[in-house]
Amino acid sequence: MRESHTPALASLDAYANVTDLLARRATEAPAHVAFEVPPASGDEWRPISTAAFLAEVRALAKGMIAAGLAAGEAVAIMAPTRYEWAVADLATWFAGGVVVPVYETSSASQVIAIAADARVRLAIGGTAVHGELLRAALTDALGIWLMDAGSGIPSLDDLVARGRGVSDDELEYRRTRAGHDDPATIVYTSGTTGEPKGAVLTHANFLGQVLNIAAAYREVVHAGGNTIIFLPLAHVLARGLQLICIASGMRIAHLADPARVVPTLAVLQPTFLVVVPRVLQKIQAAADDKAAAKGLTRVWDRARATAITAGRVAERRDAGTPPRVPFGHRVRHALFDALFYRRLRAVMGGRVDYMLSGGATLDGELSLFFRGLGVPVIEGYGLTETTAPLTGNLPGRIVSGTVGLPLPGSTVRISDQGEVLARGVGVFAGYRDDRHDDDAFVDGFFRTGDLGRLDEGGRLVLEGRLKDVVTTSNGKTVVPARWEGAVEADPLVQHAVVVGDDRPYLSALLILDAEQAAGWAASTGVELDVRTPASLRPVDEPRLVARLQRVVDEANTLVARSEQVRRFTLVLADLDDRDLVTPTMKIKRREVLTRAADTIETLYRGAAS
Repeated sequence: MRESHTPALASLDAYANVTDLLARRATEAPAHVAFEVPPASGDEWRPISTAAFLAEVRALAKGMIAAGLAAGEAVAIMAPTRYEWAVADLATWFAGGVVVPVYETSSASQVIAIAADARVRLAIGGTAVHGELLRAALTDALGIWLMDAGSGIPSLDDLVARGRGVSDDELEYRRTRAGHDDPATIVYTSGTTGEPKGAVLTHANFLGQVLNIAAAYREVVHAGGNTIIFLPLAHVLARGLQLICIASGMRIAHLADPARVVPTLAVLQPTFLVVVPRVLQKIQAAADDKAAAKGLTRVWDRARATAITAGRVAERRDAGTPPRVPFGHRVRHALFDALFYRRLRAVMGGRVDYMLSGGATLDGELSLFFRGLGVPVIEGYGLTETTAPLTGNLPGRIVSGTVGLPLPGSTVRISDQGEVLARGVGVFAGYRDDRHDDDAFVDGFFRTGDLGRLDEGGRLVLEGRLKDVVTTSNGKTVVPARWEGAVEADPLVQHAVVVGDDRPYLSALLILDAEQAAGWAASTGVELDVRTPASLRPVDEPRLVARLQRVVDEANTLVARSEQVRRFTLVLADLDDRDLVTPTMKIKRREVLTRAADTIETLYRGAAS
């Protein structure tokens, strides 16, 4: 199959622009709790109704208008994930502006480049640090305001105060001016293989995604549920999810500190979570470690295997061919549920019905494991240029190892070269710089740069990045994604990078997860320096190398002989370095190859060409 399409489920005709999503919801259910905001002290989270949120949005939008923001002008938001981000996002649209999200971890040069390219006129920062970065980047702007007060830079309260003279009629005129084809946001891509590009997403792109996804996932996103958003709100996936929740009445809580996520799950008990595969790997690894500490490794291994089998049974049931489940399996599952599974669900809050995984390929067995625990994982796929999700598995139709069917209103095509092409309601019209459009489209489809195939049911299976292929000196072209993904499934490995262009065989750099490596060292009595290095630093610890040699050997069994890795080196890196790792934690392969040139040479020393 070379093309798969899913018809749209929703019409955009009744909506002028994105602001109608909030305006309608506030009319339908003004008293419904839309957000839960963390307390300054204590444990009680403060509920905020839809009407109260709308009032804050309107007040801030009036302040932007009073400050001189014109319709169509850009507003930069640079802050960690928090409630005020949501207020600023919607307020910009109510004022007729265009949102330019800036990752809070962006360097000064990145902030300057984005502000200049987008012609930012007004900026909102989270802290004084963000304020200083924005002030240095904006030489000709209306002003900078902060979510945190008391730093000498005006706060959002000051901006709200400026807008008290703006009439409701003027605000409504501004709110309703933008149409479907007008820009809603300019999102700068992470740039794993080149310079960041400003993707212009329209109001129709957001409306198409929000309305169609909400219609397809009613079991997941609904007024009786709640979620915690801990992804960066500068990422289009988090903002898209937020709009879907606002429109559907699902309560939202925001968290920026990863250390607070697990304790907060127990307090707020979400029904739905969006995660990256690494989070699921760490949950499973923590369970492995806890079982080992109690001398229950053999029992836990059987529990894991039983959960994976239960996941397969559930998927076959979804497909309409339920297998006969032996009585012994049902007994084991009930026993392990009492011993292990229930406790793992409690770690996640005890009420999670579904999790959505994106950002990287999810290992099939890991997906089956969580399904067997009773927490189905919906894997999806998308890009900034597709306004987040393009494909996704659906409740009751999850197939592990795939990223699902095209979402309603979308079409996926596979080119002759195996590249995934996209067209649909969420697919953008082009980049801010027309030069970046030259190779971005073919026959009306956006070129994703990802390699994939469609299974017999029309579901997409990802197979790597087009620009990440490795060509050896023997002329063999290798797509390393499967091997890298298998190695990255081990909690000790944060990133695996296969190298071998113009070399006689493949090698790899395994970038360690410092936290997991420190835990391994402590449990095995090994002294290991895991301090963050200034650059990539090789790690030569024989027992750790031996531990990961087994992982490499197992990954080699999954690929053809010509795709197997012969040698590897362990390295530590500064994973907060935005020149090395994107804000969405994707490794910049070219930068790795440049920085690790000497280390890579050692992997080929003495090799025959």
